[in-house]
Amino acid sequence: MRVKDYQAILQAASEVLGGAMHVVDSEGITILYNEEMAKLEKANVKDVLGKPFRESFSFIPEEESTLYRALIKNEPTLDKQQTYLNIYGKEITTINSTVPIVVDGKVVAALEVARDITDIKDMSDTILDLRSGISVKGEPEKSKENKGIRRYVFDDIAGQNAAFEEAVAKARKAAKNDVSVLIYGETGTGKELFAQSIHYDGLRSKKPFLAQNCAAIPASLLEGVLFGTAKGGFTGAVDRAGLFEQANGGTLLLDEISAMPYELQGKLLRVLQEEYIRRVGGEKDIPVDVRIIATINEPAEKLIEEGTLRSDLYFRLAILNISIPPLRERKDDIPVLVKGFLGKYNKRFGTAVEKISDDAMDKLMRHDYPGNVRELENIVMAALSMTESGNCLEEQDIITGNGYRKNPEGVADFELGDESLSRYMERIEKSIIRRHLMANKGNVSRTASELGMVRQNLQHKIKKYNL
Repeated sequence: MRVKDYQAILQAASEVLGGAMHVVDSEGITILYNEEMAKLEKANVKDVLGKPFRESFSFIPEEESTLYRALIKNEPTLDKQQTYLNIYGKEITTINSTVPIVVDGKVVAALEVARDITDIKDMSDTILDLRSGISVKGEPEKSKENKGIRRYVFDDIAGQNAAFEEAVAKARKAAKNDVSVLIYGETGTGKELFAQSIHYDGLRSKKPFLAQNCAAIPASLLEGVLFGTAKGGFTGAVDRAGLFEQANGGTLLLDEISAMPYELQGKLLRVLQEEYIRRVGGEKDIPVDVRIIATINEPAEKLIEEGTLRSDLYFRLAILNISIPPLRERKDDIPVLVKGFLGKYNKRFGTAVEKISDDAMDKLMRHDYPGNVRELENIVMAALSMTESGNCLEEQDIITGNGYRKNPEGVADFELGDESLSRYMERIEKSIIRRHLMANKGNVSRTASELGMVRQNLQHKIKKYNL
């Protein structure tokens, strides 16, 4: 079989198997460059295939090229972030793994597989720049304090349940000292409300409060977001301060910390112990003074047993441990919470609903609230936005569950009816987005913040659902 035939077979196989692939031979000539890689690098297969890769990607410095290191130095590169210019000079960011192919002790080729993270990288850079007050794409500089974001204090926390009041009492004690705090609570219980209250009623209230959901950013980018990047640390890296530097003197909330990669948890532990960070790719140790508040939404013992939370990091963070009870265990707080939500959304909607009927309250009390306080708030908000009952919410105004039911094992389940799963999920998503848009009077940025979405993604959903 001719060499060209082998190449054609490899090219076809790569298209069937999927994934972005680029293979060069021992002379640096591209012998495989599939459509997926061409799509990622915004290039044409014919402009790269059969040509020296250094000619096709001359924008990449030779010493920074992972293909060059694999081919010439026999050095593999695994899950390496690269920001570089493609064949047409367009900047893209990828996560690459590049390995030398060795036969009889000699490197005969180099194989690279890649994943496009350009949009995610742009998003994380923009977030960091906005938080640090740097002007982004010509927009005016913004204050670190980000005055449009609501700050919560203990007066905003409502509840009289004994277990809940115990959690609040612990949080108030935490505000009076400076130790690390670990907050456990199911989704929707108000963990960030507690974290902000500890900060803004505490010793560091005049300093920055920054928050990062560890599950919201790919593992490959999270280290740079937290610790910053140094120019030359990887292809396309620039000097940029991370969240630790930006929060210096203040508080950094690390939400869903168990979603942080295990290796990165070890680096975080070292930072907490030694009180300095080193930017990704940097050599300089930078002292930082940051209080950490971390949150988890499953019991720590379970996370440690499953290997998603390091036990040594847990003990370093849980100097003060706060557990927020779920709403189903503090249903005696529902009336006071409903009263607060009525006041909040009456003001926002311009309505004057002052009461809730006994039947409506009974319906709220019977519900299990898999979404906790956040779900109760959404139920009240929806009822206020749609009610025609005058100044009193009636039972028919209260819509609970959105299709939730409990299966025999007590686990939340759904009734799909005749709908497909995707259609059912789209209907729920559309309803939730509409409610929040109405509550925020069409303000996309505020709605995106409430829903934990990127603004551009929310705009796409709004267009998709014609809202």
